[in-house]
Amino acid sequence: IRLATPQPAKKAAVAKVIGEVVGTFDYQDRIGVSFPTVVIKNRAETRGNLHRSWINTQIDKLLEEQTGHKYIVHNDADLAGLAEMQLGTGKGEGGLVVMVTIGTGLGTGVFYNGQLVPNIELGRIFGKDGLPIEFFAGDKARKVHDLTWREWGDRFNFFLLHVKRVFSPDLFILGGGASKKFGKFRDRITVDIPIKIAKFKNNSGIIGAAMAAADQIQ
Repeated sequence: IRLATPQPAKKAAVAKVIGEVVGTFDYQDRIGVSFPTVVIKNRAETRGNLHRSWINTQIDKLLEEQTGHKYIVHNDADLAGLAEMQLGTGKGEGGLVVMVTIGTGLGTGVFYNGQLVPNIELGRIFGKDGLPIEFFAGDKARKVHDLTWREWGDRFNFFLLHVKRVFSPDLFILGGGASKKFGKFRDRITVDIPIKIAKFKNNSGIIGAAMAAADQIQ
């Protein structure tokens, strides 16, 4: 299951909808969930782009109480990266790989020689205006400020250049909804790090969540 950004104070409603979806399947095993914030031991540690009410929520217990199933929950970009590194574009890639999921904000999954370094949220580093850089270079910013893809591409390039300066990655993998439009802003990207597009596009997180449920990540 991939959870998008839930609306304020709707935790019970989210759990109810998941219960309804799960109830349509004859499935009794553990369910994997990709969640858009820092997740440690199935608990939301930060708000990210969520409502503050999600902070410190034990997500697995919330969902279990509603559905009766067991859950394992991880950061959404981490799970998207897991799918791409094991089954998709990043398969066989060594060194430092940064998966960037371009959605409401900028999620990142960081891997070194194929091993996940969890909960590295590079979209939260500070940008030009002192706010998290994803407020400047995420896909929501493109829509809010009515930017063309080329205009937004300059902002996204600024983000990639900053990540290069701090982390010196060997490869960027771009996923999330906006990655499907790469051709519209490719010519604005000047960072001299190889860039590949996620094989599974916006479904990487769903596949990664299924892998987590199957014990391929702890």
